[in-house]
Amino acid sequence: MTKFICPICKEPLNGDKSLKCSKNHCFDRAKSGYINLLSGKGGNHGDPKEMVLARKSFLDRGYYEPLREDVAKTAKEVTPGTGTLLDCGCGECYYTQRIAELLPNADIMGIDVSKDAVNYGCKRSKNLDLAVASVYAIPVADSSVDTAVSIFAPAAIEEFLRVLKPEGYLIMAIGAENHLWSLKKAVYETPYKNETAADYSIDGFVFIGKKELKYTVDLASTEDIKNLFSMTPYYHKTSQTDIAKLDTLEKLTTEIEFEILIYKKVSA
Repeated sequence: MTKFICPICKEPLNGDKSLKCSKNHCFDRAKSGYINLLSGKGGNHGDPKEMVLARKSFLDRGYYEPLREDVAKTAKEVTPGTGTLLDCGCGECYYTQRIAELLPNADIMGIDVSKDAVNYGCKRSKNLDLAVASVYAIPVADSSVDTAVSIFAPAAIEEFLRVLKPEGYLIMAIGAENHLWSLKKAVYETPYKNETAADYSIDGFVFIGKKELKYTVDLASTEDIKNLFSMTPYYHKTSQTDIAKLDTLEKLTTEIEFEILIYKKVSA
């Protein structure tokens, strides 16, 4: 039984292959298992299939495995064993799958605006409850989630506060100052380092602390280098001339720097 709610009337959804609320709004499951609860106009949203496949190929090679482990272990530390965790912007569920493995008795849910990403998430694991939906309109009841996870996804703070239970936890992963510095030097004539936060406070939350993760990766092929760059927020802001510089690189060693931020919702 899903914990997702109707995006139209906010009533619970019941059923298996076809889910209905008490007002007879109906949503069919895709063959792979996800529910499309994205409100608004039809069509595809979020990352297209080719970008999803590029990210999946890169992640499956293990370059971000240390982050995957740290996020999953952090989630296990703060989430009740039979609680509910929601991955907000789950993509193809590279991180979500590992969290589910460490919390086998919990309800692990995930949403992403990209239908292609969620479809691959279902293929990665059958133990996840996944939906196509926006983090700015999460189809989950108020105060129903023990832990929310946001990894390189938009920080929809108001929605996170709404869906989290009193004293629920928010885990966020962001790139730190030197993240991908050598990759950026290979692309830009005048690269800039990432801005770091002087203050980690967020209204409605207590900042519990952060975990820092720093290492280097040896990218073994042009494909891996280009796939990594396509995952970054710089990709859509970069000229094709600069992106083409990556075609000349057969290997590259670059810095990896992450911050895992942990917050606790202020109880009313």
